[in-house]
Amino acid sequence: MSRPTPSASLDLLRELIAFPSVTLTPNADLMDRVREVLGKAGIASTLVADPQDPSRCNLFATVGPADVPGVMLSGHTDVVPVKGQPWTSPPFEATERDGRIYGRGSADMKGFVACAVMAMIRAAGRPLRRPLQLALSFDEEIGCVGVRHLIRALADMRPAPALVIVGEPTLMKIGTGHKGKAAYRAICCGQAGHSGLAPRFVNAIHTAADLVAALRDVQRDLAERGPREDGYAIPYSTIHAGTIRGGTALNIVPQECEVNFEIRNVAQDEPAEILDRVLQAARARMQAAQALPEAGAPEIEVVNAYPGLSMDEDSAAVRLLASLLPPETPRTKVAFGTEGGLFRQQWTGTPVLVCGPGSIEVAHKADEYVEISQIQACDSMLERLADYLCAG
Repeated sequence: MSRPTPSASLDLLRELIAFPSVTLTPNADLMDRVREVLGKAGIASTLVADPQDPSRCNLFATVGPADVPGVMLSGHTDVVPVKGQPWTSPPFEATERDGRIYGRGSADMKGFVACAVMAMIRAAGRPLRRPLQLALSFDEEIGCVGVRHLIRALADMRPAPALVIVGEPTLMKIGTGHKGKAAYRAICCGQAGHSGLAPRFVNAIHTAADLVAALRDVQRDLAERGPREDGYAIPYSTIHAGTIRGGTALNIVPQECEVNFEIRNVAQDEPAEILDRVLQAARARMQAAQALPEAGAPEIEVVNAYPGLSMDEDSAAVRLLASLLPPETPRTKVAFGTEGGLFRQQWTGTPVLVCGPGSIEVAHKADEYVEISQIQACDSMLERLADYLCAG
């Protein structure tokens, strides 16, 4: 078996970018290509599909001995939409210029996926004393949805990994934590009526406005007096209202209004407790503003949630990853969520770190790119990881 060339990760990245694997759309063709690449190297892989839609699936593969704990490389294959963004090159066609690869997903996070697949192929030809494992998921961008099916499928895997590396873009810095997230849908109910008689009815948009004001009140309190966790750009828990929809016509008092909001919490905060504070503040505002008893509290639905991640910067896992990277590689806490917290829930004794090529600053934007030097740095780190797995 021939070993991959230094440009193999870049070649595969170009292929992966060409798959328009936008969240909530099929990614099976991309996974079939990954399976084909792995299969040519003699590496078997397993697909774990969405039970409701087999065209969206996860992939798991392993090389090396099965009776000892190894290292798992985790990444997602879905990307965010490009509609409405002013791209200057085709988003689903890799474009190389100025030492960069442009294309949707180049940074977030098909660059790491390409490196991880090539690392598996190189490792398969070496005398591993510990296994290297690959976990690729779907629909991560909407709250780490797809990987939950994979985690359930791996629940009985023994031994558990000794380390999971989530390859989200960190500019190859060592990510030791991220906040948890809970996403909510609030349905604010009112009473339909003619706008000429508006004061006789409960206006659902006004009720929603009270809820949004309460979100801002609690956010202000968290910013001023909430727990702090060093290392984050925003060191306290945050609340964000993302969408609001309500009303049918200007001359009709709106009967319903929907508000979607999220809480991203530091380790010392619980999302449920923050939500209770929001609802208490909202009720106080509604009671002050509404004279009618029909003005009830919003109906709240938890749309999605995943736990935060927090690892000790002096842990053995951090020291191991640091040994695979250039000296003085910085530690960081990332502003985005990952499947890392879910893996920690599944395997409580398994450390999880975040480290991958590219910058989150260019992710989700037009002309997303990854520096070729970042792909090369990731390849080097994974090559040294294979050295470690061979040493045992």
